[in-house]
Amino acid sequence: MDPVFRLQLRVTADVVDEHRHVNNVAYVQWMQDAAISHAEACGGARLAQELGGSWFVRMHRIEYLKPAFLNDEITVLTWVADWRKVRSLRRYRFMKNQTVLAEGETDWVFVDAVTGRPKPITQQIVSAFGIAPDGPSAR
Repeated sequence: MDPVFRLQLRVTADVVDEHRHVNNVAYVQWMQDAAISHAEACGGARLAQELGGSWFVRMHRIEYLKPAFLNDEITVLTWVADWRKVRSLRRYRFMKNQTVLAEGETDWVFVDAVTGRPKPITQQIVSAFGIAPDGPSAR
């Protein structure tokens, strides 16, 4: 499976603000949606549950480069850039055609679903998601 996951979406009226472009908060929601969709597609969500684990956000960072507007077709690209003992850095790129609208990252922590304490990430999880340190190649 390609370690770079793609989520297609269309901008709807509920995420457009008074300036007639996508509200910044929508990007955080789309980051979460893309991460969850990627985990489900590669089997990582099922595997985390089988291992008694869950993912929690430690930090989000987003850089907004160009606005998106109502009915725009956007592709959210996401990939895991690195794996650490209990943390994983996931990156995102929001594209409209060949234009980068925004880029971001989330530092995720793998935790025990019962205790909420950090839990080591297994090689099984790393293998399910893969890794793309430099992100998607130019296509």
